[in-house]
Amino acid sequence: MQMCKLPLIAAWAVAILGLAGCGCSSPHGTTQPPGDADPDGTLPPPGDAGPAIGPLRVDPQNHRYFTAGNGKAVYLTGSHTWSNFKDRAHVDPPPAFDYPGFLDFLIAHHHNFIRLWTWEQTHSYDDDPNNLLYFTPFAWQRTGPGTATDGKPRFDLDKLDPAYFTRLHDRVAAARDRGIYVSVMLFDGWDLVNGYNATDGGYPFAQGNNVNSVAIAGAAAFSVGNAITARQQAYVRAVIDAVDDLDNVLYEIANETDASAVAWQYQMVDFVKSYEATKPMQHPVGMTSTYPGSDAALFASANHADWISPSGQLVAGDGRKVILNDTDHSYGWTQLKADGPAAQRAWAWETFCIGAAPMFMDPYLEVWAGRNNPSGGRLDPTWNTIRDALGFTHIYADRLNLERALPSPSLCSTGYCLAEPGHQYLVYQPSSGAFTLNVLAGAYQLEWFNPATGRVAQSGMTTLPAEQHTFTPPFSGDAVLLLLQ
Repeated sequence: MQMCKLPLIAAWAVAILGLAGCGCSSPHGTTQPPGDADPDGTLPPPGDAGPAIGPLRVDPQNHRYFTAGNGKAVYLTGSHTWSNFKDRAHVDPPPAFDYPGFLDFLIAHHHNFIRLWTWEQTHSYDDDPNNLLYFTPFAWQRTGPGTATDGKPRFDLDKLDPAYFTRLHDRVAAARDRGIYVSVMLFDGWDLVNGYNATDGGYPFAQGNNVNSVAIAGAAAFSVGNAITARQQAYVRAVIDAVDDLDNVLYEIANETDASAVAWQYQMVDFVKSYEATKPMQHPVGMTSTYPGSDAALFASANHADWISPSGQLVAGDGRKVILNDTDHSYGWTQLKADGPAAQRAWAWETFCIGAAPMFMDPYLEVWAGRNNPSGGRLDPTWNTIRDALGFTHIYADRLNLERALPSPSLCSTGYCLAEPGHQYLVYQPSSGAFTLNVLAGAYQLEWFNPATGRVAQSGMTTLPAEQHTFTPPFSGDAVLLLLQ
């Protein structure tokens, strides 16, 4: 095992290059100016990456990621918030959500993915002040005659509302133009099962809320062969028709149904795939963990989804499915907040290094006591650490060849390593201090990134023999090491 230190260089060279030693070397090491980092050690500034390219499909070289067919894996990460499609608020009607401003926020944090939320009820969760909310718009026209339980005209379930699907297309297209991929949520199980409002919730399919004599609610709406299957399928076809021409689309069947809906979700995955097969473009289809439930259902052979969002806090990507690990299911906000910035940052980097992609359920500007600024009128800095961490993983993912960089925990003592031996290594050290890494011989560009400050601390060139090396970060706290040939 070799202790890695850069060879001695003149003091004037250290001053000019901004290098105090890269924390690694061999007797054959050489030092050169930093590569991709700016001279002041900062990463590339936020900016639109150009239109998102696609459609995405599972990368045939590395099934942990998607590809747009251009020989490059696509790494997805980002924040999403509940009102990014349907307006939602504690007042009726809810004020319009500033969607362009939200896209600006995503770009500022180097994010490239959102879940586009839907809601089943017009008025939900009447037993919790934080969630006593109103929602609009909906996919069906409210023609009457008669009034629904929310006091507004009943829905006609035979008449889809063109304005709803125009809004859907426009939002996905606007995200595409900013380089952001969008998972279109088709149904919301949580709203209907865990947050059902049986008094004045206005669920379009509930008794008395439509002119079509349809009466179903709760978990029954997500059961195989239910009375509204044909209408659910008609709605899904309309969604696909609205956005099939867009490259940046993914589909999510339903957010957090209960475990009884697993078979229904499998069936709906197959339905989306069969209908998309008749269209010019096909897009990835995903399944979210049930609540409560087991992630085993996500990995079952009966599940033909391309991607999944598990409930496990750290679920390694083994190539069976693309894993989009979302704090919404895997890391509850109370625990995330209690664990603090260092743990939030570590979760994002560890998720990245085990071959999955981290997502954050962002309260954004939501009014939610304890979870967000009470006013809801400004961003809560409590969550800036995880927002930034997602973006930093995206920057470094783009610097790797992810088609060939595989999770390689046995190569490093930290257990968090993406590697293509002899070509590229990225190691995350969750704690302070030195760690070991087995490398193949070669000349490497070496870079130390400080996740806590968001700055490249040191960068240079070094030549390493093939053996286990000890690397010591040039700063305290968690660290990222990048080696590239």
